[in-house]
Amino acid sequence: MKVALIENFGEPLKIKEVQVKTGQNEVIVNVKASGICGRDLVVWKGGFKNLKLPLIPGHEIFGEFNGTSVGVFGAITCGKCKYCLSGKENLCESLTFLGEGKFGGYAEKVSVPKENIFPLPDSNYEKYAAAACPLATAIHAAKVAEVKKGESVLVTGAGGGVGIHTIQYFKKIGLKVFSVTSGSKKEIVSKYSDAVITEKEFSKYIKDVDAVFEIVGANTINESLKSLKKEGRLVLIGNVDGKNIELIRPALSIMREHKIVGSAAFTKKEYLEAVDLIHRGDVKPYYRTYPLDDVNRAYQDIIQGKITGRGVLLP
Repeated sequence: MKVALIENFGEPLKIKEVQVKTGQNEVIVNVKASGICGRDLVVWKGGFKNLKLPLIPGHEIFGEFNGTSVGVFGAITCGKCKYCLSGKENLCESLTFLGEGKFGGYAEKVSVPKENIFPLPDSNYEKYAAAACPLATAIHAAKVAEVKKGESVLVTGAGGGVGIHTIQYFKKIGLKVFSVTSGSKKEIVSKYSDAVITEKEFSKYIKDVDAVFEIVGANTINESLKSLKKEGRLVLIGNVDGKNIELIRPALSIMREHKIVGSAAFTKKEYLEAVDLIHRGDVKPYYRTYPLDDVNRAYQDIIQGKITGRGVLLP
């Protein structure tokens, strides 16, 4: 099968032919669409030091199994630890992902644990590859923040793959949404926002929000905290550049009693909820498709901020 392979971190992926191998209790899925997650870029850059090369990235996989349309839950969990048993498999003690612990979906076929596949309600694979993972991330983050209808929230990186689907979900559940994005994406982001800010010091314009959903990380977190009210919650979803996060004014968060909490991906139940929302048309997927052969162009377009939403590979 044809695959896109990481042979060296940070270098262009190689398109090669490899033999597909099936492990115990695994099945072969014919890949029809594979989303490019921000996590994939971290993998490619060598951000996870325990990964072994060569590696086929990709955990946002949709395709066919035995002639049926299926999705693949990208996390591989033990099912036995206290977190798995309590329905928090996103915190599994031995958690790994397709595209990291084993070969992923940048390929024509992929071997996955049988229990990780689930039926799709339709065969529009691209839309699920674009939006299921980011939307499930938003669903989980909203629960972590314990947001309530009518509250105001700030979302950074609102035009990216996670952001554009997050702000749609937040509007759907009745939140007042303030978005931070680049100027080129302002028009689209405005469709799902009460206000859009593109200036660097956005805390001058947005004050006292109930919660911040920090998707960008180091580059925006200090302005985000200035925008947050007393006893407000900041949910750290991503840190796209991988820089160390430093609080410039820790006294600000101390005196305002800010709560800063991480949000780790999502559960399978939340992923299936996201698929259902997409199928019903409650959230519009934003994406650009690329042939598998053009994976390196897709990576560069994402890094340069040329895509609103997700990049999706079509084998």
